[in-house]
Formats: sequence, structure tokens, C-alpha cells
Amino acid sequence: MNTVKTVQDLRAAVARARSEGKRIALTPTMGNLHSGHAALVTKAAQRADFVVATIFVNPLQFGPNEDLATYPRTLAADQEKLLQAGCNLLFTPSVEEMYPHGMADQTLVSVPHLSQGLCGASRPGHFEGVATVVSKLFNMVQPDLAIFGEKDFQQLAVIRAMVRDLNMPIQIIGEPTVRADDGLALSSRNGYLSDAQRAAAPALYQAIRQTADVISAGEQDFDALLASKKQQLEAAGFRIDYLEIRDATSLRPATADNRDVVILAAAFLGKTRLIDNLHLTRS
Repeated sequence: MNTVKTVQDLRAAVARARSEGKRIALTPTMGNLHSGHAALVTKAAQRADFVVATIFVNPLQFGPNEDLATYPRTLAADQEKLLQAGCNLLFTPSVEEMYPHGMADQTLVSVPHLSQGLCGASRPGHFEGVATVVSKLFNMVQPDLAIFGEKDFQQLAVIRAMVRDLNMPIQIIGEPTVRADDGLALSSRNGYLSDAQRAAAPALYQAIRQTADVISAGEQDFDALLASKKQQLEAAGFRIDYLEIRDATSLRPATADNRDVVILAAAFLGKTRLIDNLHLTRS
């Protein structure tokens, strides 16, 4: 696996692979990799001949009071994980390489509606930062396909819409959420949890799973169901950001008529914000 830091070197390496007739896959990350990230790279290696991974902690998607400065940087360990998962090329640009003219004058990519509400409501500008940096990486690499985790369900929806609306010839593939044995979705931010918080954290997915079971059994009063689960999570020590049932395609609030729905949650344990979701097809 080769590691490059400049757009010029990145494009040169990708051009060599493409000249050899190789199919190119991209897996963008912010580093501090875990088994969930490795699964994305493994899937990319199964679907393409040349896998490009990126590690870039993107300041454009962090709010003023978020964890940009303290976000874990673990490059050496990340390189080992990527190598084992089948990555061919790693791109680790600096902020100056990604935003050579500064961020204040950076052209921004905005995906309306899908970026609003849920994480978009509590993290203003977040998805604009995500869409902008992903579009830049797509332009730099010009992959045939790109792999993203389904844990960030809203992010995946935003990226799919951006690719569709801007006519980008890239196949977007969602990879199922990888979980710990107790059900907690793997996340780089799980490392912020204290031992007691880590023990309590699986209750978030348990509440989502229970919600899905009740819906599958025929419950149609979503408001009452969600209110009950919010009380359950608050009793377990969570501070709820949101717990909602949405149409899985439009992300509009689901009604009893919707068959393809997703249960989405974000909640704090202490200062750590956890997100999770479960996609459900109702009979």
C-alpha cells in the first residue's frame, strides 16, 4: 500500500491504475479506524481492482463547539488496518492541500431537504461540509464506486442525492453497520466513553430494536411509541437529541401508510454523541 499526501500524487497513482484497466473504488474516512471501516475497505476490494482510502479530519463539517481539535489521529495503526483490509492507496492530505484558498472562500455543495432535520438540525452546516469534501474527493479520484457505512444513514442519503443530482458517474454502495457483541454500533467516538457509559451505551440500539419489533407487530401510533422509548433511554442515562421514524427514501416523517421506514436516533452519554439506526420494511 502506498501513502500519498498531495492531489498531484493521488491523481498520478490513480491514473496508473486506470491505465492498466483497473476498476477504482474509494472509501473516505476521518481515520481512527475500527472494524467497521475495515469492512468498507474489504467490500471495496471485493467490488474493484484498486482501492483508494482517504484519511482527512475535515474541519468544514465540524461545528464551533465540536471535537475537531481532540478527534483521535492514529495514522500508523490506521495504515496497518487498511493494508490488512486490502487497500492499495491511502491519501492523507493536510487542510492546506484540501482547501488551498482557505475555507472562508471555499465553494460549498448543499443538498437541500435531506440535509435538514435529524443530525442536520443539531449540527448546522455539517452536511454541507460533508457534501463539499466528498465531492472534492470524488473529483480528485474519479472512482467507479464508493463505499459508505449505513450507520450514518442520513449522510448516505445526502451523498446518494448529490451524486444523482450532479450527474456523477459513481456507484454508491452502503455497507451494513458493524456492531460490538453487545449491539453497540462501532464508532471512533466510542473511545470517549467512560467504562460506565460504555456499559450503558448498548441501550440505544436495544431501544431502536424494540421499536422496530413493536412496529412489525402492527403498532401505528408512532408518536406514543417514540415517547415511551425516549423515557426509557432517559432513564438509562441518555440525553436525547432525536429519536424518529422516517420514510427510508425521503427521510420525511413516516406515517402508518409508509412501508419502507428507518428508525433513527442520536443521543448523548455524558459529552459523547452516539448515533444509530435500523431500516425496516413493514409487511
